[in-house]
Amino acid sequence: MKKWSEFDNRWMFSLFGTAVGAGILFLPIRAGTGGFWPIILMCILIFPMTYLSHLFLSYFVGSTKGGDITDAVNKYFGKEVGIVITFLYFFAIYPICLAYGVGITNTISSFMVNQLGLAEPNRLILAIVLITIMMAVMFTNETLVTKVCEWLVYPLCLILFLFSLYLIPHWKLEVLGEVPSAKEFITTIWLTLPVLVFSFNHSPAISTFSLNTYNEYKENSDAKRKQILFNNATLLLVFVMFFVFSCVLCLDSNEFGLARDANIPILSYFANKFDGNIISYGAPAVAFFAILTSFFGHYFGAREGLNGLIKKVSGKAVSKNNAFTTIFMYVTMIIVAFYNPSILGFIEDLGGPIIAVILFLMPVYAIYKIPELRVYKNGAACYFVAIMGIITITSVVYKILPAIMSLFTTH
Repeated sequence: MKKWSEFDNRWMFSLFGTAVGAGILFLPIRAGTGGFWPIILMCILIFPMTYLSHLFLSYFVGSTKGGDITDAVNKYFGKEVGIVITFLYFFAIYPICLAYGVGITNTISSFMVNQLGLAEPNRLILAIVLITIMMAVMFTNETLVTKVCEWLVYPLCLILFLFSLYLIPHWKLEVLGEVPSAKEFITTIWLTLPVLVFSFNHSPAISTFSLNTYNEYKENSDAKRKQILFNNATLLLVFVMFFVFSCVLCLDSNEFGLARDANIPILSYFANKFDGNIISYGAPAVAFFAILTSFFGHYFGAREGLNGLIKKVSGKAVSKNNAFTTIFMYVTMIIVAFYNPSILGFIEDLGGPIIAVILFLMPVYAIYKIPELRVYKNGAACYFVAIMGIITITSVVYKILPAIMSLFTTH
């Protein structure tokens, strides 16, 4: 294998930037509700979950030797299954766009009320203004938007890391003495898995990554993907979980509950909690740009997914900015931002579990089902990825089970 190169370094940070977005701003809120100790096990689980799942997906896509994930799906599963996977792909990303519309509306509203001392703005008007601006950016130079987002990722990551260090003097080490019961411990981890999966997910970039590594390394591409993805997963583990640890050691479970009820990013909650211009004004600004940059990437993916569904169902070519897709995204984002549903609910109930299907279950199934992919079979690793994917998906069943049971309960 060739030595580590500038190409490898660039892709490691590109994958890192794809994963680190607004998800990191909500992960501490979900993870922190169970206290400090469950996060230790989350750290142990999330590294192999992230590394192996993305590695198997890259093997699946890379086996086409130059194609993307659509080519791989059509090649191995056929057109009908391709429609189903495109549908799942859309619904893994679309709810996150809705969540970001809610998040940016709440972030600005909280900033206007708590930092600027203004009256609470009319929510509908604020949502229309913010989402109109975000959508208008989509119709400018798309390449420029993508480049700007890439440039913003790295200073944002640096600022979040510095924020993690800034919180150290505020750590409450007595939190270490709060040990949850076994049931609370397991439940916390189980219900946090969808948010963990979402926060570490960089699957939207795997197709391009697999294609580029094949073009660069040819017969050595599999080994290089393995090396780059391993280093990227290590970087993500250190960066994201240090931020989570730092947040959890500053707040108690009740405060995380308040942040969840307020439906705002963790940085906005800290801005309201701490005095001082750096946090009060800097934290909402970082949250705003983190949501904004993450939204653009997810909007491109959701638009691609919806256009792909329309094309597959109608059999006709669809323009990138076709009217139906644009109006549908615009109107639904405003409606959802106005009604202000739980952002973590979107991630836990829709985004995380559906991502788990595409990222954890589909590649493992293909490796066992498709003869030419069986060279990638690794019993223990494949079983681990599949089991963790299933557990992530079942967390939704756990949450909706009481509602289902109530339908059969007579009062």
